[in-house]
Amino acid sequence: MPKREDLKKIMLIGSGPIVIGQACEFDYSGTQACRALREEGYEIVLINSNPATIMTDPAMADKTYVEPLTLEAAIRVIEKERPDALLPTLGGQTALNLSVELADGGYLEQYGVELIGANCDVIKRAENRDLFKAAMDRAGLESADSIHLKSVEEALEFATEKGYPLVIRPSFTLGGSGGGIAHTEKDLVEMVAAGLHSSPIKQVLVEEAILGWKEYELEVMRDCNDNVVVVCSIENMDPMGVHTGESITVAPAQTLSDHEYQMMRDASIRALREIGVETGGCNIQFAMDTETARMVVVEMNPRVSRSSALASKATGFPIAKIAAKLAVGYTLDELSNDITRETPASFEPALDYLVVKIPRWDFDKFPGADQTLNTRMKSVGEVMSIARTFKEALQKALRSLEQGFDGLIEEEMPTGKDERLEWLKEQLQLPRPGRIFTIGDALREGMTADEVSYYSRVDGWFIDQIEQIIQLEQEMQSVPELEEDLLWRAKTWGFSDKNIARFFNLQESDVRQLRRDLSIYPAYRCVDTCAGEFEAYTPYLYSTYEQGASENVKKRLDEGDKKDKGKVMILGSGPNRIGQGIEFDYCCVQAAMTLGQEGYEVIMVNCNPETVSTDYDVSDCLYFEPLTLEDVLDICHREEPDGIILQFGGQTPLKLAQPLLAAGMPLWGTSPRDIDRVENRREFADVIDKLELWELSHGTADTPQQALQVAEKIGFPLLARPSYVLGGRAMRIVYNAEELGKYISTLPELNPANPLLLDKFLEEAVEIDVDAISDGERVVIGGIMEHVEHAGVHSGDSSCVLPPYTIGPHILREIRRQTEMLAREVNVK
Repeated sequence: MPKREDLKKIMLIGSGPIVIGQACEFDYSGTQACRALREEGYEIVLINSNPATIMTDPAMADKTYVEPLTLEAAIRVIEKERPDALLPTLGGQTALNLSVELADGGYLEQYGVELIGANCDVIKRAENRDLFKAAMDRAGLESADSIHLKSVEEALEFATEKGYPLVIRPSFTLGGSGGGIAHTEKDLVEMVAAGLHSSPIKQVLVEEAILGWKEYELEVMRDCNDNVVVVCSIENMDPMGVHTGESITVAPAQTLSDHEYQMMRDASIRALREIGVETGGCNIQFAMDTETARMVVVEMNPRVSRSSALASKATGFPIAKIAAKLAVGYTLDELSNDITRETPASFEPALDYLVVKIPRWDFDKFPGADQTLNTRMKSVGEVMSIARTFKEALQKALRSLEQGFDGLIEEEMPTGKDERLEWLKEQLQLPRPGRIFTIGDALREGMTADEVSYYSRVDGWFIDQIEQIIQLEQEMQSVPELEEDLLWRAKTWGFSDKNIARFFNLQESDVRQLRRDLSIYPAYRCVDTCAGEFEAYTPYLYSTYEQGASENVKKRLDEGDKKDKGKVMILGSGPNRIGQGIEFDYCCVQAAMTLGQEGYEVIMVNCNPETVSTDYDVSDCLYFEPLTLEDVLDICHREEPDGIILQFGGQTPLKLAQPLLAAGMPLWGTSPRDIDRVENRREFADVIDKLELWELSHGTADTPQQALQVAEKIGFPLLARPSYVLGGRAMRIVYNAEELGKYISTLPELNPANPLLLDKFLEEAVEIDVDAISDGERVVIGGIMEHVEHAGVHSGDSSCVLPPYTIGPHILREIRRQTEMLAREVNVK
């Protein structure tokens, strides 16, 4: 049926600031919805408070209100704009909860605003644990034994009857916020109290803990004619008890029999219809006991989610875009697949590859935090990799995390054999970020795959795959030199050049040169939604070393769309982390769109499934690959770009600047040499001296002894910081020599290439941030911000105001003068 003509203006609600459990996946879904609905001629009104998102760029919506996501602010926007409809399902839990508030308060009815995509009753049936369980009962689907309650006393009564452990799930929350697994009465009291506090309706679900069961997730879409498609099946490698956002996941599911998959598929469609999601997408989680084949429905989101973003990128099926168009009346069979241009959206994606997602945790920022993983999300981002086998995809994903993992690294363990085995058994049972490495260590120590599976509750199929990786490791350690056949096998199973090099006492560059001599390069294949059955028009590519594989890259650009200014490659920012959110993705997307408009063919490289930059139609060509020197050079070998832009992706691509330059790659923008003059603290001090600018007493040190000598000369307190850091990582204010010594002991070894910079710390100083842009000659200042906190609080952690409010005109003039001098001196472009 055609789109609705009675709707003219549609309001969208964003997800607000990034929080643990709600990251930039909703910027991706909201941006996709804005673009899709404007494409259909609707006027879009957006309310969101996050300045780092693509969604709040003025080009995305017709009207953008940068306002708090509160009931009062939303009412004011509705009163002013009078939208015909509100689409609540694309801004995460924040948008969903605010939409329910608007509906329950009668404001939508008062202003004649229709909820589309999912009405209020649907949202409540899915999000209210009591109503959800009743709906599953009506659908003939089993859920875990549970009780919905509004007091700690009720929880204690339930525990007396059922025993421990118990799972606490607050209603209407995101990422397991306020919930957890209670093993004792003390846990139960604390968690139920926290859950009641975090739930908007002051209700929690307490249910039997089906810990250790296998967990699966299905992404499902439905249109107004009751057509339903299953976009993707996702299997959690970690067993039940670990939030799906905290688990390593695989798509499509690997260990389900066809009978089990069909049973789960039928159950998901029954659940979708019973809950009543009229149009759009949702994800449904299932748990299965492999011993009894008992299957229960865990929960359901009547909206797009982080898993939806993952499923979109894993399949090439644009869930948010299709969901937005279904909400305005289209049916699945009426919407075409942009990638093939032939298949309709009613065709379920078929995958001839395997996808692995690994969350990224930044516990090193919070050394006192509990690193045990449970039903409450603690990860700050995630990476995704695509390959032809699980082994290759797993190792690509590990190196995509940018945490120094070139593969299944070895952990520190006790020295004695017996002690190591006991330690391994304990660690295998403990859900934590490093458990994947513990599995590898256990197999190296001689534990059988069955034993490892028993203690970890990770399915034996995954353990067997990891065991094959370990066996190839051991083979490489036992042979004198790297032969061609062994190199091919190692690359086919996902080993990086750097990882292979360490087994043969070589350098990474030696392995790369050997590959070139033997013409061992990755083949690139398309994510085309149809396993190669139809031609793909949008190049969305991944690499594989499948021996004998030919590239299935079909088309780059239609003849009429050929770009005339050459190819530009943009390196993205990789996974979200503390200190690096979506601001760099915003920059990369703006750069891609601008360069495309200027006539360049734009190539994007990134590995983050949550971001807008990894949407298939943001650039002319997308490589979903790790941002390592090896992977980027292989793409450059294939593409031969006219220019590579590093400076929009944050610290991740900047770290590759010098190696890429040494490899002869054409880098555009500020030169790596000039970047180094700023990032290297010693060289930047020389820049300041050359320009005769005022600065505090400072010095650099290449050794701990030299650092103490410099400190005595300057005097305490000192601001100590290494070179090349992001988000203030490893920066410290030290007040005496003892503190300085302890601080240095936590750093990598100091040397002339990585010196320590010591600045006299000025207490109670006012800190200023200046943002400027330069073409190499002219400098334009975009804004001057004053920090509310005194210097000593990282600028990313300080409240700021723009324009500055306590700085006099003569000081502002001097700030502008010095900014222009610095920009010209280091040749900023």
